[in-house]
Amino acid sequence: MQFDFDAGKYAIYVWPAFVLTAAVFAWMIADSLSAARRWRAEAERRQAEAKGPRA
Repeated sequence: MQFDFDAGKYAIYVWPAFVLTAAVFAWMIADSLSAARRWRAEAERRQAEAKGPRA
């Protein structure tokens, strides 16, 4: 299978659109992972707080 990367006269529109889309997807993935880490840390903190100090 061979890909044809020639976008012809529309390349000035096509390639920036691909780059922008890839950048937005990367940002969305990074933001989701970051939020998940924060939520998990908050849940663990609340869980530890609810258990209280143990002797």
